Amino acid sequence: MGADELTGAESFSEFIYSESERSRLDRFLAGLQPDISRSRLQSLVKSGAVQVNGGPAKISYLLKNGDQVSLRVPPPVPLELPAQDLPLKIVYEDSHLVVIDKVAGMVVHPAAGNPDGTLVNALLYHCGDLAGIGGVQRPGIVHRLDQYTSGLLVVAKDDITHQGLARQFKEHSIKREYTALVYGRLLPPAGSFKSAIGRHPRQRKKMASVAKGGKTACTHYQVLRFYPAGGCSLVSLRLETGRTHQIRVHLSEAGYPLVGDQVYGKKGLSRISSRTCGSDFTARFPRQALHAGILGFKHPVGGEWQEFASPLPDDIESLLQSLQKLEKSD
Repeated sequence: MGADELTGAESFSEFIYSESERSRLDRFLAGLQPDISRSRLQSLVKSGAVQVNGGPAKISYLLKNGDQVSLRVPPPVPLELPAQDLPLKIVYEDSHLVVIDKVAGMVVHPAAGNPDGTLVNALLYHCGDLAGIGGVQRPGIVHRLDQYTSGLLVVAKDDITHQGLARQFKEHSIKREYTALVYGRLLPPAGSFKSAIGRHPRQRKKMASVAKGGKTACTHYQVLRFYPAGGCSLVSLRLETGRTHQIRVHLSEAGYPLVGDQVYGKKGLSRISSRTCGSDFTARFPRQALHAGILGFKHPVGGEWQEFASPLPDDIESLLQSLQKLEKSD
């Protein structure tokens, strides 16, 4: 975010392209305006705020020697979300980013049905200066966890950090490992799920593996333990990609739905004999048993590799202890 954006004023700049080799418009602007994210620059080009030789141009336009480029950056849309003093478990924080251990039940950003009480509202109170970063409704948010998934999440405090983290997510260089409890004995005990995930063709609030229009998704898994009495497997999962509901979709479609998953659980459970999932403990578990336990990335500013770990929360740990006791009683 440039200085003019921070002050809320509109800025106007003009440049003359003077290189012998041609360059894409968006790459040229990114080099001249490092404080403005690439996605922000692209949106400015599309909106007509960037002009070449007095007229609008496409992002892919190849600049030639002598081209005149003008850039008008409007002030950011005012952030109208309330800052709220909500409890946050902060694992790490510096002047560029903050790593949060999100509790199950907290929504990451405001949306229909959840206008406040979200992680974003809490961060606005805690950080105080996130307005405009990564967009108005989701300041600082680079990735998200479902409402009822617990665990680690990194948030950017400035546009440079946001852009650097977003690039690592796009390149799949972020390390993300989850622990889940699923119904059934997952076989083979190690492997991968690969599919293209997109919007469900009939149930628009759900995601699914689709033949057309989806984005490639890959989830690697390793069974940690099988609980015969409860008919459940404790599984470690590593994300190669990060599509919406990716883990939940892959496990459910494979026939091993997450314990407590009220959205994707029914389809998966229909493939499992009721005899193998008869534990009252799992039936009463109030949310999907999924925890983001490991998060690693290269610091976008400092350059060092940082890795964080979060132990299983009390509710999942208690469920596992109950399953262990169930085995001893049989």
